[in-house]
Parts: sequence; structure tokens; C-alpha cells
Amino acid sequence: MPTREAALVRAVLDEYGEIASRGIEQYLDRARNAEHLGPLLADYPSRGGRSLRASLCIAAARAFGAPLNDAVKSAVSLELLHNAFLVHDDIEDDSEERRRLPALHVLHGVPTALNVGDGLAVLSLGPLIDNHATLGPRVAHGVFREAHRMAQESVEGQALELAWRHKNDVQVTSEDYFRMVLKKTCWYTTIYPCRVGAMIGHRRDISHEGFVRFGFLLGAAFQIQDDVLNLAGDHGRYGKELGGDIREGKRTLMLIHLLHSAPPAVRSELHALLALPRRRRGDDEVAWVQGLMRRHGSIEHAKNAANQLAGAAAFEFGIAFREAPRSRDRDFIEALPHWILERA
Repeated sequence: MPTREAALVRAVLDEYGEIASRGIEQYLDRARNAEHLGPLLADYPSRGGRSLRASLCIAAARAFGAPLNDAVKSAVSLELLHNAFLVHDDIEDDSEERRRLPALHVLHGVPTALNVGDGLAVLSLGPLIDNHATLGPRVAHGVFREAHRMAQESVEGQALELAWRHKNDVQVTSEDYFRMVLKKTCWYTTIYPCRVGAMIGHRRDISHEGFVRFGFLLGAAFQIQDDVLNLAGDHGRYGKELGGDIREGKRTLMLIHLLHSAPPAVRSELHALLALPRRRRGDDEVAWVQGLMRRHGSIEHAKNAANQLAGAAAFEFGIAFREAPRSRDRDFIEALPHWILERA
């Protein structure tokens, strides 16, 4: 990726991430005095992160002509909900780390962490309500409607992934995987920020199909790259335990490819391993599965898929954002497909 484009992505993520963080602080302050809850609400938001979702929301709105302040509350709401999802995801995945620190349920127990996740989800409604004063009731209602759709899609996608692991489903296909990713990852990571940003910029309902296509392709490339990094990323930058997806038995594109391409005897061993409790899949088991993935081309298969999706996203960008004039924000969004593949 050209240095200028990479620098632009980093600069926008830093700038809009800081703006979103200040907005989050304002809503956290309202709950700061809630006994046994207020300080814990700030834990995950204070750990940092890329703020990709908030930045994409703000950039899409500005690309279509909205002032900065018009998009901030929607971006803040999304970041609060994102952190709520992270708290719950860590419990559901039995993850030990989040952003290089112990997960919330490891620090405070599952019941408390569940309540904190619920609290962050409730807190995310505040900025959407406050949108009425900034955007007017009609646009604010449209944003709220989009948020409801996004949240529903996200929990349905999570339900699919959890069911596959709970039932030890080894017949999951790549088509199943992409349907899950569309719902779980793409709607709240890329589709919703683009749709809402465009709605705020246009100040009216718009045709959303182009943003669904662009957001799906961009979000799917993002998720697959994230899955690859879980195996071979830089732990200091990745922020979660490496190999965690294998320990958790997640049906990543790499595992699905392996389950369908390995010889029958190896598949039987994999089925038995995936049926074990998480704690029984240790470093040796993770290394064995990683070796199989390399041997059978599963990691390369996933990388190729991410590259193809990112290329298709770059094409769909030109359609979805054809009405947006050339600007720093438009350039930032245009650079995202390539940045996703380069991030480590």
C-alpha cells in the first residue's frame, strides 16, 4: 500500500478515534456515580483500539457533506455498542485477553462482566436519542431504525457461530461462513457506518444497496484478515491471545477449508479435538492444527479470499460513493480495502 495512503488511514483513525473517545467520555460521565457499575463501564473503552467503526461513520457522513458534529453522536453510540459486544464476546468465547489486558470476566467474574456489557449497550442508546436535537426527528429516527437493524443482524450472526461450536458442526461450508460474517461482522463494522453516514450527509433516506455490497466485501475481507492475524499476528499489536480461534473452536474460513480438504483420518482427529472443552485444546493442539492448515493450504486459501474481497470492495466503492466529491474523507474510505490487507 502506498505510504501516503497508509499514512492517511492512520491519521484519520487517530483523529476521529480521539473525537469519538471524547464523546464516549461524556456519556460515561453520566453513569460514573452508579455504584459498582460506573467505573467498570469505562474499562474496555479506556483500553483503546482502532476506532474503525466510528471513523468510518464520521468519514462517510463528511464525504457526503455533513458537518463533523452531525455524525459524532452516531459514531459514539456505535463505539459504546461495540464495547458491549466485546465484553459479551469474551465471555461467550472464554477469551482470556482483550487489548493486551485480562478480559473483564477474568478480572471481575462472569456475572459482573455480563452486567457491564448490558450497561454499555443501554448507554449506547443515549447518543441516538440525543441525535434528535442535532439531526431533527426524521433523520434521527432513520438512524435509530438502522441501528435496530444492525443490532438484530449482529446477534443473529453471533447465534450462528455459537451454535456451530456448541453442536460441534463440522459440515459448515464457506457459504455458511460468509452468511455468518455478513450478519455478525459486516453489518456493524462496515455496512451500518456507511449507510448511516450517507443518510446523515444527505439528510434523507437513500438507496442503501451499494453500501451493503461495499460494506459486505470490506467487512468480510476485514474478518478473514483478522482470522489470519489470530494465527500469525504480532501479539503486541493484535491485542488478543494468538491461536485463540483454534482454542475456541471457531469455524474460521481456514478451519472450514481444512475440514473439507484434509484426508478422512485427519478429519476424524479434528472432529474429536473440536469436541473437547476449550481448556483441553492447549499449545500443542493449536500448533498441530496450524501445521495442518499450512500443509493443506488453508491459510493461503484465506489470504487469497481476503485479497479478492478487498479488490471487489475497491470496485464497489466507486459505485457506492460515486456522488461523493473528492475529499480527504472519501480518500480515507477508498484506501480502506488495501489497508485491511496490510494491517498487522
